[in-house]
Amino acid sequence: MAITASMVKELREMTGAGMMDCKKALAATEGDMDKAVEFLREKGLAAAEKKAGRIAAEGIVATNISADSKVASIVEVNSETDFVAKNEKFQAYVAEVAAQAASTNATTIEAFLDEAWAGDTTKTVKEALAAQIAVIGENMNIRRFDKIVAENGFVESYIHAGGRVGVLVELETPVVNDQTKAVAKDVAMQIAAISPKYISSADVPEDYKEHEKEILKAQAINENPDKPENIIEKMIIGRLNKELKEVCLLEQAFVKDEDLTVKKYVENAAKEIGTTIVVKKFVRFETGEGLEKKNEDFAAEVAAQMGK
Repeated sequence: MAITASMVKELREMTGAGMMDCKKALAATEGDMDKAVEFLREKGLAAAEKKAGRIAAEGIVATNISADSKVASIVEVNSETDFVAKNEKFQAYVAEVAAQAASTNATTIEAFLDEAWAGDTTKTVKEALAAQIAVIGENMNIRRFDKIVAENGFVESYIHAGGRVGVLVELETPVVNDQTKAVAKDVAMQIAAISPKYISSADVPEDYKEHEKEILKAQAINENPDKPENIIEKMIIGRLNKELKEVCLLEQAFVKDEDLTVKKYVENAAKEIGTTIVVKKFVRFETGEGLEKKNEDFAAEVAAQMGK
């Protein structure tokens, strides 16, 4: 497979590795981007987490929380341009989608799109979307949604950068007041900023750990070919523990006070308030994550529109 300059550029943006290293990685993996990332990691040339790179898809994330803070939803709705994403009519529509998601019993996006639209029950959610597309004049897509129902506590939300990132976090606590809500907001801001994958290391699946161990082992052997196996094993455990601290919320350094972990911050806050607080669940959506916007030559796009 021919390795193109754009492929090398994309891999470099994802990993931060050098241009020639990216080219070698793509050549060794026959252009498979995910395998190329692992190749670079094994050589010690890329971090554990892919860099987001340039997220091209536009749109916003919105949340909806019930008056008693027990039920909350989060949605991502995409648009073609940032201009439309900032449009008040589009934002009002996305708020309606979030309200629909808060009341839905659907568990898949397909089922959600097929249910009756609350704003006009003669239409489905999909048909209401089509009507909005006709009004706004740009293609739009309800990409995903999630919902949290708190049984023994409440849900808080946080929206960053005008809808670029949205977070829901559920706290289990017998006390629901301004103080515990402030703690939830701090935790939600942490999630928005650092993007953890799990609440704690106890939640990390064994297959994830085993996969990471294999990569870390290859990395350690490449860096230290003369080290005995027992030393390599200790290195792997140390590196895995360090990585888990980065991907597990409670073990991360707290962004407002890096002398504390998030776990310690929550414990201290609970003690000060005189209650118990447990982080039960979180959902983080970032607009366009994992999506690539179609990138065409502008002249070719104009010619295509003119039918040439």
